[in-house]
Amino acid sequence: MVELLPRLRRLGRVLARDWADADDLVQVTVERALARRGQWRPGTRLDSWMFRIMKNAWIDETRARTRSGRVFAAEDVGEAVGDNAAEAVEARLAVREVERAMARLPPDQRIAIALVLVDGLSYQEAADVLEIPAGTLTSRLVRGRAALLAELSEAPA
Repeated sequence: MVELLPRLRRLGRVLARDWADADDLVQVTVERALARRGQWRPGTRLDSWMFRIMKNAWIDETRARTRSGRVFAAEDVGEAVGDNAAEAVEARLAVREVERAMARLPPDQRIAIALVLVDGLSYQEAADVLEIPAGTLTSRLVRGRAALLAELSEAPA
């Protein structure tokens, strides 16, 4: 489970779009996984099981925030920390542009892209995590990729 933490954090950032919220989502995911560890079946993929827990926790949190009227923290909170090397700054700007483009995608396309293109799950594994048919996942990926390419090609260089 510890080896999955970087991948969980990456998916959490895609879902929550805020680093602090992503870390909270990872914590909730690990807590739920530990509390329900008897539900995991040996011989099945632990990462897919944990991704599904995270997806469900994210849905729960999104619904709770909608009901309570809370909002996500601003994206740029705390992002100005780091070294001043030109390459690092350029890399952060590129990453930030991709994050912005990802954030503009509909949630179903964003999570599909995160699972397949960012985290490297197979189409079937990602479809299982999302509990949708593989064809639906493929459609979401095609539309999401096209939207991302369009967004990034319009971005200022």
